[in-house]
Amino acid sequence: MQTLNFEFPADRPPARRAHVGVAGSGDLEVLMTPGPAGVARVRVRTSVDGFDTVWRVVLERFFARHRVAAGFELNDSGATPGVVTLRLRQAVEESLGEGGE
Repeated sequence: MQTLNFEFPADRPPARRAHVGVAGSGDLEVLMTPGPAGVARVRVRTSVDGFDTVWRVVLERFFARHRVAAGFELNDSGATPGVVTLRLRQAVEESLGEGGE
Protein backbone atom coordinates (compact mmCIF):
# COMPACT_ATOMS: atom_id res chain seq x y z
CA MET A 1 0.00 0.00 0.00
CA GLN A 2 1.38 3.38 -1.03
CA THR A 3 0.22 6.91 -0.21
CA LEU A 4 0.98 9.78 -2.59
CA ASN A 5 0.28 13.48 -2.01
CA PHE A 6 -0.07 16.16 -4.68
CA GLU A 7 -1.07 19.83 -4.90
CA PHE A 8 -2.29 21.73 -7.95
CA PRO A 9 -3.34 25.36 -8.54
CA ALA A 10 -7.12 25.73 -8.44
CA ASP A 11 -9.58 28.61 -8.61
CA ARG A 12 -13.03 27.04 -8.93
CA PRO A 13 -14.71 26.29 -5.59
CA PRO A 14 -17.14 23.34 -5.55
CA ALA A 15 -20.63 23.82 -4.15
CA ARG A 16 -20.62 20.70 -1.97
CA ARG A 17 -18.94 17.42 -1.11
CA ALA A 18 -18.95 14.48 -3.48
CA HIS A 19 -18.43 10.73 -3.21
CA VAL A 20 -18.19 8.54 -6.31
CA GLY A 21 -16.93 5.07 -7.11
CA VAL A 22 -15.91 2.23 -4.82
CA ALA A 23 -12.58 0.92 -3.59
CA GLY A 24 -12.99 -2.45 -5.33
CA SER A 25 -11.01 -4.48 -7.81
CA GLY A 26 -9.96 -2.28 -10.74
CA ASP A 27 -11.94 0.70 -9.50
CA LEU A 28 -11.40 3.95 -7.64
CA GLU A 29 -13.25 5.73 -4.84
CA VAL A 30 -13.11 9.53 -4.84
CA LEU A 31 -14.10 11.62 -1.83
CA MET A 32 -14.07 15.34 -2.50
CA THR A 33 -14.42 18.10 0.10
CA PRO A 34 -14.50 21.84 -0.64
CA GLY A 35 -11.16 23.36 0.31
CA PRO A 36 -9.35 26.66 0.49
CA ALA A 37 -9.23 28.78 -2.64
CA GLY A 38 -6.15 28.49 -4.76
CA VAL A 39 -5.28 24.83 -4.31
CA ALA A 40 -6.43 21.30 -4.98
CA ARG A 41 -4.91 18.81 -2.54
CA VAL A 42 -4.93 15.17 -3.59
CA ARG A 43 -4.08 12.16 -1.45
CA VAL A 44 -3.88 8.85 -3.30
CA ARG A 45 -3.95 5.56 -1.40
CA THR A 46 -3.13 2.83 -3.87
CA SER A 47 -2.67 -0.91 -3.66
CA VAL A 48 -0.25 -0.74 -6.60
CA ASP A 49 3.25 0.52 -5.79
CA GLY A 50 5.64 2.17 -8.24
CA PHE A 51 3.28 4.23 -10.39
CA ASP A 52 4.10 7.66 -8.90
CA THR A 53 4.93 9.17 -12.31
CA VAL A 54 1.75 7.83 -13.91
CA TRP A 55 -0.36 9.26 -11.09
CA ARG A 56 1.39 12.63 -11.37
CA VAL A 57 0.84 12.86 -15.14
CA VAL A 58 -2.83 11.81 -14.98
CA LEU A 59 -3.56 14.28 -12.17
CA GLU A 60 -1.63 17.12 -13.83
CA ARG A 61 -3.69 16.69 -16.99
CA PHE A 62 -6.94 16.57 -15.05
CA PHE A 63 -6.26 19.64 -12.91
CA ALA A 64 -5.00 21.63 -15.90
CA ARG A 65 -8.60 21.43 -17.20
CA HIS A 66 -10.61 21.22 -13.96
CA ARG A 67 -9.18 23.71 -11.50
CA VAL A 68 -11.42 22.75 -8.58
CA ALA A 69 -10.26 24.03 -5.19
CA ALA A 70 -10.94 21.03 -2.98
CA GLY A 71 -9.45 18.19 -1.02
CA PHE A 72 -9.49 14.87 -2.87
CA GLU A 73 -9.08 11.46 -1.24
CA LEU A 74 -8.52 8.75 -3.86
CA ASN A 75 -8.70 5.12 -2.74
CA ASP A 76 -7.35 3.02 -5.58
CA SER A 77 -7.68 -0.69 -6.22
CA GLY A 78 -5.79 -0.89 -9.49
CA ALA A 79 -7.80 1.58 -11.58
CA THR A 80 -6.53 2.43 -15.06
CA PRO A 81 -5.76 6.07 -15.94
CA GLY A 82 -9.05 6.23 -17.86
CA VAL A 83 -11.03 5.16 -14.80
CA VAL A 84 -9.16 7.69 -12.65
CA THR A 85 -10.08 10.53 -15.01
CA LEU A 86 -13.70 9.34 -15.24
CA ARG A 87 -14.15 9.14 -11.45
CA LEU A 88 -12.55 12.55 -10.92
CA ARG A 89 -14.86 14.10 -13.55
CA GLN A 90 -17.87 12.45 -11.91
CA ALA A 91 -16.89 13.88 -8.52
CA VAL A 92 -16.46 17.38 -9.95
CA GLU A 93 -19.79 17.21 -11.80
CA GLU A 94 -21.57 15.99 -8.66
CA SER A 95 -20.01 18.66 -6.46
CA LEU A 96 -20.91 21.46 -8.88
CA GLY A 97 -24.46 20.22 -9.37
CA GLU A 98 -23.79 19.23 -12.98
CA GLY A 99 -24.55 15.54 -12.54
CA GLY A 100 -28.10 15.69 -13.87
CA GLU A 101 -29.87 15.58 -10.51
